[in-house]
Amino acid sequence: MSTAIEVRGLTMSYAGREVLKGVDFQVRSGEVFCLLGPNGAGKTTTVEILEGFRQRTGGTVSVLGMDPQAQPARLRERIGIVLQECGFPRQARVAELVDSWRGYYRSPRDLDDLLEVVELTQDRSVQVRRLSGGQRRRLDLALALAGDPDLIFLDEPTTGFDPESRRRCWAAIENLRALGKTIVLTTHYLDEAERLADRVAILQGGRIQIVGSVRHVARQAGVKTRIKFTAPQQVLDGSLPPPECLDLVMDGGLAVCQAEHSGPALRELLTWAAANDLGDLDDLSVETPTLEDAYLRLVTGDAA
Repeated sequence: MSTAIEVRGLTMSYAGREVLKGVDFQVRSGEVFCLLGPNGAGKTTTVEILEGFRQRTGGTVSVLGMDPQAQPARLRERIGIVLQECGFPRQARVAELVDSWRGYYRSPRDLDDLLEVVELTQDRSVQVRRLSGGQRRRLDLALALAGDPDLIFLDEPTTGFDPESRRRCWAAIENLRALGKTIVLTTHYLDEAERLADRVAILQGGRIQIVGSVRHVARQAGVKTRIKFTAPQQVLDGSLPPPECLDLVMDGGLAVCQAEHSGPALRELLTWAAANDLGDLDDLSVETPTLEDAYLRLVTGDAA
C-alpha cells in the first residue's frame, strides 16, 4: 500500500520550548488516520506542519511526495482542509457557494457529485444563514472537496453537534473513504475515532506513544476483555467458590472477569457453570476493550 504521509524525527520548538520531540508516523493512501492526544500534546502543531502552514524545527516530512515546507503552493492544490470554524456569506445559497469555490481549481469535482457526497443535494437552494450546524459542517466538507483533493484534513469536524448531526457528518466522511480519499482526522470524541478511523496515533508529551488499529492499540495498552454476569446465589453466599483461574471479582451482585483472551476464559466459565448445574448465567456479556479504555490507560495510566 502506498504512503500519503511520512513523518520522521519531526521536532518543533517555540521560544526554546520543545513541543514535538521526534515524532514518527505514516499515513497510508486511502485510509482514515486519526491523531489523538490531550490538549497541549502537539496535535495542532503537527497538522499545521503537514498542511504547510508552519515551518518545522527539524526532521523530515513528506505529504503526497512533497515537502510541505518547500512546496506549499503545489501541495495545497491536492489537499482539502476543514478547520474547526469556517465563515461564509450568509445570503449565499449552498449550490452557488460551492460552485464559486470550484472556480478556484483547474480540475474541480462535479457540483452535483459534491452535493451528493456530503448529503446536501436537497439543500442546494437553501441560504447559508438557514443551515443547521450539521449542514454547515457538511458544507465545509463540500468546499474542501471542491478541487477533488487526494488528501483531506478534518479538524474536530463534529464539535458541538447533536447526535443526529454527528451521524450525518460521519456518513459524509465514510462517503469520502469510499471514494478512496486519504483523511487525517483530529477529534476529542473517542467514539468518533473508533467509528471512523482505520488507524489511530496517540500523541502525548510531544511524542507518538502508539500507532495502530483500535484493537492493536487496546492490546498494546494492556486493556483486557471484561466478562460479566449476575452471580448465582451459591456464589454470593459462599457455598460455591468461583473458578480460581478466572480471577472473578464480585461487584455487588455482579461477577466480573478480566481476560487477555476472551475465548478460553468464556469456555472455562461455561464449563464451570455446567459442572455445577448453574444453567445459563444471567446477563452474561463480553465487553471488548474500547479506544477510550486504551486511551485512558496510555494517557492517564487509568483504565476506563
